[in-house]
Amino acid sequence: MDFNDTPEEAAYRAKARAWLEAHATPLDPNDTGKDPLSEREDDRTIQAAKDWQAKKFDAGWACITWPKEYGGQGGTTMQNVIFNQEQAKFDLPPNIYTIGHGMLGPTIMTHGTKEQKEKYVKRMARGEEIWCQLFSEPAAGSDLAGLRSLAVRDGSDWVLNGQKIWSTGAHFSRFGMIVVRTDPNAGKHAGLTYFIVDMETKGIDIRPIKQINGGSGFNEVFFTDVRIPDSNRLGAEGDGWRVALTTLMNERVAIGAGAAATGFKTLMKLARESRRGGRPAIEDSAVRQRLADFWVTQQGLKYTGFRTLSALSQGKVPGPEGSIGKAVGAPMAQQIAAFAVELQGPLGATRDKSHTLHEALWQNSWLGSPGIRIAGGTDEILKNIIAERVLRLPPEIRVDKDLPFRDIPTGPASK
Repeated sequence: MDFNDTPEEAAYRAKARAWLEAHATPLDPNDTGKDPLSEREDDRTIQAAKDWQAKKFDAGWACITWPKEYGGQGGTTMQNVIFNQEQAKFDLPPNIYTIGHGMLGPTIMTHGTKEQKEKYVKRMARGEEIWCQLFSEPAAGSDLAGLRSLAVRDGSDWVLNGQKIWSTGAHFSRFGMIVVRTDPNAGKHAGLTYFIVDMETKGIDIRPIKQINGGSGFNEVFFTDVRIPDSNRLGAEGDGWRVALTTLMNERVAIGAGAAATGFKTLMKLARESRRGGRPAIEDSAVRQRLADFWVTQQGLKYTGFRTLSALSQGKVPGPEGSIGKAVGAPMAQQIAAFAVELQGPLGATRDKSHTLHEALWQNSWLGSPGIRIAGGTDEILKNIIAERVLRLPPEIRVDKDLPFRDIPTGPASK
């Protein structure tokens, strides 16, 4: 692959950079990065993110690959990559639209009716409404098809009861996308249906989850006799698994790309600034060995990402190998954060920004990094995908595959 821009891509990059320079503030090259806890989802931050998204939309820079009738440019995936590369160089509000733009918008455009596309997609592109994903459940664990939230048909509505968990941004989202069970007598993958849900509907109770790093980005969401009109059904009744796979495929790409940003460059800066035995830590041979190990893995992630870019530049759709970025990058980010805390010695045990290097960035990253290994598919799920769909190894034995869902045991086996 030629990693240089084509003349057309170079011109597009220059145009994007010029617009960004006219409307945003460049990042300080000496900045170590933002503390994830400083980007709380308060009203002021959310409004700033909405204003920036609206500004991009009005100038034609929102959702670049989406069709023009839905507010996009009808552009190529490489154009979208180029704009995101340039945008990353500027100090901007947090992106609260990753789920809507990266996962749910494409799902509506693939499976939605004409009315659903016209009602939701363009407003989503402009950032007028924030969306959340309502998939995971406490009883299902990593097996999405094991979900138990039940929707029962009642005339032109469905009545939903159940619980979702780890729902990022549900507490400030206007709409959500949810997959629920509608036929317990079918197999666990066959009895699911996918819906759009108004998060202000009566009977929805959203409870933020307090995380170990002090943030509350995840939520539990409880549904008690929530009525969802059948016009909000996405895809056919019982076809929810196929629709959900579209969301999950886009999720792997969206989260996997972010997981590859492990913070290695900032770790190098910390190694130069911290001290070990009265000398810069980077002069210690053991530290240098760890840094070398991280660098090798980082290069592997980089070039694996280039494989995806190569496929995109040729008009191909990335395959399941996209799971590699997150399967490797998320654990590495956690290891780097742990090592950065260790480099700070006793100060690594405090989150007092006035006494730590890089304003406790690494302490907060270390506390938050386990969540990234769960979001968008756990390590185990991603490894299964790579094993079965990339390496073509025999699949796991699934003894419940052909059973009606209601007949699948849920408790300890009887003696």
